[in-house]
Amino acid sequence: MKWSLNELTKKKQINFTEKLDLREELRSRSAEILDCQPVETTGQITYDNGLFYLDYQLKAVLSLPSSRSLKPVEYVMEVAVNEIFASEEKIKEDQDLLENDMIINLDKDLIDLDESVTDNILLEIPLQILGENEEDEALPAGKFWSVLTEEDYQKQQEEKKVEKKSPFSDLDGLFD
Repeated sequence: MKWSLNELTKKKQINFTEKLDLREELRSRSAEILDCQPVETTGQITYDNGLFYLDYQLKAVLSLPSSRSLKPVEYVMEVAVNEIFASEEKIKEDQDLLENDMIINLDKDLIDLDESVTDNILLEIPLQILGENEEDEALPAGKFWSVLTEEDYQKQQEEKKVEKKSPFSDLDGLFD
């Protein structure tokens, strides 16, 4: 869905509820997205004093590879988005806008909802995704190695600090 700036300046506010099929766009921009169901969006776009405000909620269900097993995991994402757009003329006219607020510069006479939703979905994909059973499974380990979670690693580092406070800690490993 796209809105022309002329249309927005005349109507001042447009409410929308859309289902967007962004599967191909998302998959082309991110190799880790295996699949995407249609994205539900509900919100409004308003015009006020040279600025365009795009506020909406999006709900997406993505199929992403698990961080451990690479098996597909369904990830449900709900995001509230608030964006402010301004034309180049408005930004040139009022430089304080750029310095004080995060304003998106419009390089064309359109505001594209598909583009905004795609960008915000890509920004919200977490670094670690685990399936239901994977959270409870033990991490892999070998004879002289093991995988640690970040919390376990922090605990291990703190235990080492406590052990080093002993006056005899320098003698550790002397007779190995």
